[in-house]
Amino acid sequence: MNFIWALIIGGIIGWLAGLIVGRDIPGGIIGNIIAGFVGAWLGRAVLGDWGPRVADFAIIPAIIGAAVLALLLSFIMRSFRRTDR
Repeated sequence: MNFIWALIIGGIIGWLAGLIVGRDIPGGIIGNIIAGFVGAWLGRAVLGDWGPRVADFAIIPAIIGAAVLALLLSFIMRSFRRTDR
């Protein structure tokens, strides 16, 4: 049951990061979940483990990390689209 909560919270974190940045995360729901997990790891590594916790995610660093990841992904995807032309 803990794994299911982690997937749900990871998806919500990825979705919120996409809203904050103003760009969609590639991959839909699966992309949001992956961005939530990777963003949580990135945020925890850079900002530490503080703030409210839900399903073993420190919410604020996770959202910040996922937003940075979404921004980087959008720049990378845009640069690939420009080189394909």
